[in-house]
Amino acid sequence: MISGTEDVGRQSDAVPFHHDPVMLQEILDCFGSIPAGVVVDATVGGAGHSVAILERRADLDIVGLDHDDVALEAAGKSLEAYGERARLYRTRFDGLSAALDALEIEEIVGVLFDLGVSSPQFDVPDRGFSYRHDGPLDMRMDTTASLTAAELVNHADFGSLSKILHRYADERFARRITNAIIAARPIAGTQELAEIVKMAIPAAARRTGGHPAKRTFQALRIAVNAELDVLAPALEQAIDRLAPGGRGAVLSYHSGEDRIVKQVLREAENATRTPRHLPVDVPSVGTIKLLKRAGTTASEEEQARNPRSASARLRLFEKLPVAA
Repeated sequence: MISGTEDVGRQSDAVPFHHDPVMLQEILDCFGSIPAGVVVDATVGGAGHSVAILERRADLDIVGLDHDDVALEAAGKSLEAYGERARLYRTRFDGLSAALDALEIEEIVGVLFDLGVSSPQFDVPDRGFSYRHDGPLDMRMDTTASLTAAELVNHADFGSLSKILHRYADERFARRITNAIIAARPIAGTQELAEIVKMAIPAAARRTGGHPAKRTFQALRIAVNAELDVLAPALEQAIDRLAPGGRGAVLSYHSGEDRIVKQVLREAENATRTPRHLPVDVPSVGTIKLLKRAGTTASEEEQARNPRSASARLRLFEKLPVAA
């Protein structure tokens, strides 16, 4: 079932990979009228969305992408009952087009991006994602990658580290936190880092906005996994491979992600295309239409049930036919 790797790696013994799919009904409604064919779950995780899509539409197949071996193994178990209707491929989501080529799939009818980190990744201490559990400064989704959070925390210069906190977390105390980190080097683990960050932030600011280290850990995770750098190319590949009438859904969880998603979708909406049979100087309409310009947020009921959904914004789009 899994392509693109010889070994899916290790599965955690400590925490089962359970995924409560965010805004599931809205996504099922989005894919309810698409043509029969293949839907790519570009961030398959525990396959919660994928299972629901397969259950809802017997004429849809799933290709699930992920570069986290634990997620792939869990997804394989969740999707095993669907046989050849579900295939998994080990790759980062900017490998979407290459994965489809390898699987000999020309067009897709749907694509889903559920960005960010799943709860099981946070809950396994040795993954290093959490400021609440002590573990190594790792934060790699792909455990074969070379860059870890420890490398950034202990070796990045002031300018680079401060820029990471600014760019990936809008951290207003980035300079104070960076100075504190550099002064405390070497830093061995996640709870040590969390305490350093906490003490670098003014006491009044610590009392609001959740855990003081939340934004720092988010920024380091994004930098380690190059999440924002690969997002635009991945979305562009997905739009290119969608068949006319196919739809896309993107769930983002912070402003940096959503800015990139909004920019790529609006550029595709406003782009000019030239049908192949017309002269190159005759433009046509954009490649997609946005199904709801401002995006959608989770209902109050869902936010109460699943706190992860509180920061989510869902953007939906549909591929347009090439003008005749």
